Amino acid sequence: METYIAYFDETGDDGITTKSSSEFVLSSIYMPSEKWQENFDKFKSFRKDLRKWTGLNVLEEIHTMHFLRDKDPYRNFGWTREQKQEILFYYAQAISYLNIKAINIIIDKERITNEHYPILERALTYNIKRIENDSNGDWKYIIISDKGRIHTMQMTARKIRSINFFPSDLDISFDKPIHNLIEDILEKDSKESYFIQISDFISCFVYLFYRHVLKKESLPKRINNMVDEAFIIKILEIFKESGILKTSVGDDNEYGLAIYPRCLE
Repeated sequence: METYIAYFDETGDDGITTKSSSEFVLSSIYMPSEKWQENFDKFKSFRKDLRKWTGLNVLEEIHTMHFLRDKDPYRNFGWTREQKQEILFYYAQAISYLNIKAINIIIDKERITNEHYPILERALTYNIKRIENDSNGDWKYIIISDKGRIHTMQMTARKIRSINFFPSDLDISFDKPIHNLIEDILEKDSKESYFIQISDFISCFVYLFYRHVLKKESLPKRINNMVDEAFIIKILEIFKESGILKTSVGDDNEYGLAIYPRCLE
């Protein structure tokens, strides 16, 4: 049976309060293991071209939110706004050439009324279940995540291996434990993984799209100075047209973004 590899990263914080962020986005990308080397080579080639063009080292992590906020080390290059937008655009284009699928789960904290709502656990459960449904028993998969939340993620994955009973806002069956996830969720530093960084990039633009385009909320000044609504939509369109964004029946939008809770909970 074929094996897939999934990489996870998030944007926003998973705390129940809205002080840091009113939304939490958990994104995954996944690919057949036999396509891993091909995807890696394609993206490394892009990073080499990016180094020639911008001077950014091939091994330098691209943390998208830090890039948008012009934090170190990116501010040291003295790029103009237009140059930064070009980098983001070509980054998205490079992702679109890969043989991957992406799932994006949004937890809108402003819909949450239960102070004990487990944000990370729900987001991870919904994401894994969509991967599981896509596998349809035809392939197994392993999950690799950035550092920081690995214990909670491992406990959640173990739980849904044995029982699958979830609240009514879940858009899939309640009584079907997952069977195709191999091992515990594994941990890897995002600095050492292009694919976690790609998950971060997708997650960041999904966060911006939901917050600024759909909810019409203002963005922090530094980010607002970098990208506008039209640019954010352009990035999502690149992913949509390439077929990367995994859609499901019942999704509320054309980009397959799954938004929870479905109602106040």
